[in-house]
Amino acid sequence: MRYVAAIDQGTSSSRCVLFNRDGTIAGAAQREHAQIHPRPGWVEHDPLEIVANVRATINEAVAAAGASASDVAAVGITNQRETTVLWERASGAPVANAIVWQDTRTAGLVAELAAGDVDRLRAITGLPLSTYFSGLKARWLLDADPALLARAEAGELCFGTIDAWLLWQLSGGALHVTDVTNASRTLLMDLSTLDWSATCLDEIGIPRALLPEIRSSSEVYGEVRCGCALDGVPIAGVLGDQQAALFGQACFEPGDAKNTYGTGCFLLVNTGADPVTTRDLLATVAYKLGDGPAAYALEGSIAVAGAAVQWLRDKLGIIDSAGEVEALAASVPDTGDVYFVPAFSGLFAPWWRGDARGTIVGLTAYTTKAHLARATLEATAWQVREVIEAVRDAGGGTCFRELRVDGGMTANNLLMQFQADVLGVPVVRPRVAETTALGAAYAAGLATGVWSSIEDVRANWHEARRWEPRLRAAAIEQRAARWREAVERALGWAR
Repeated sequence: MRYVAAIDQGTSSSRCVLFNRDGTIAGAAQREHAQIHPRPGWVEHDPLEIVANVRATINEAVAAAGASASDVAAVGITNQRETTVLWERASGAPVANAIVWQDTRTAGLVAELAAGDVDRLRAITGLPLSTYFSGLKARWLLDADPALLARAEAGELCFGTIDAWLLWQLSGGALHVTDVTNASRTLLMDLSTLDWSATCLDEIGIPRALLPEIRSSSEVYGEVRCGCALDGVPIAGVLGDQQAALFGQACFEPGDAKNTYGTGCFLLVNTGADPVTTRDLLATVAYKLGDGPAAYALEGSIAVAGAAVQWLRDKLGIIDSAGEVEALAASVPDTGDVYFVPAFSGLFAPWWRGDARGTIVGLTAYTTKAHLARATLEATAWQVREVIEAVRDAGGGTCFRELRVDGGMTANNLLMQFQADVLGVPVVRPRVAETTALGAAYAAGLATGVWSSIEDVRANWHEARRWEPRLRAAAIEQRAARWREAVERALGWAR
């Protein structure tokens, strides 16, 4: 067999990629899905549209590679993590739209459960109480329709993040399974036992009968049975998208770090065999291979990165395509002292302030759309700097000799150079940019013998480009202080 397939189901689109054994791409396909905003702060996806797009991209990618199911050794899945689906066990039909990770409708529930202490469950889960996580989204759905709670307790409904939803659909309803990385993002899993926590289930009000089985990130779960071009192929790898990118970047040693620039922005640092807990960052499972021990990571999650560029395109009409933002931003030497804090759904790490909202400060009659475009790009780099400073404060400073980067925004050379400047360390992009999909493929291939060990995976990683810092530290510190002033003005706006 020549290929390993990966399904990469993201916030804005679904992709299927067929990889060769050397990690290069043999065929790929991608389809966007609708972003549904019923009310301010609410973000939904149609689960059936996602499944239809995944099936279509499977068929298109297999055709693009000139392959058939017999050429594919295994398929791996990687997914937008905290996005939540409830569906009927008997029919497989969703009971509502998926609630997306960015959605803030659970803010009242967070306040109720926190009772002044958002860290009540952090010692168990590694997470603060936040609108971000999927257990609270499931609770909201159960509260919204009283009939659903009784059905959940009777075992008639299934809960899952997008990985579990796809496993169910692709297997023809044979699998109700999630992996440890996705389970670690629910506020329901004990980081130490890697099982559902009775304490958390009771506190949040989630019936255990609703939940999938937690499995490792790399093992054969079942086969594709959905009437698509991969029918009969083993499903053998599942990783949440950011953990998949960490794996695809070959960050296997404690201190190895990667940052993914997508709709949001996510920094993960491998912390080895033990979770590290800090108030500003998330402790999470990095991966677990078969019966082996889990590896853990510290994560800094940023809600809005590429989504801010989409906002410039779709809401303001400043650009016609995301690719235009670099040239527009580069047409001015700086932002003209304009700072944009894109807190559309609050601020995640290291602030964890759901009451923050998007703020643009420093506007004058001199300001042009080019200054706003540049401020949008720089906002991503400033947010990443804040997260890395939090990692350093937690004792992880030695890991940042360089930062490995991936995701769509890494094609923006202006942003990558500014990121190196504000961090003061080299920023490195790999030769294969599809590291999220590649990580899922590696997990599936390791479970089926395509790759014999993580050393094979490490050998496939190659540098494509490196950005070295250019700006003086004193100039960066002055601008960083201005960024923090802008952030302070964004806090407390939502009441």
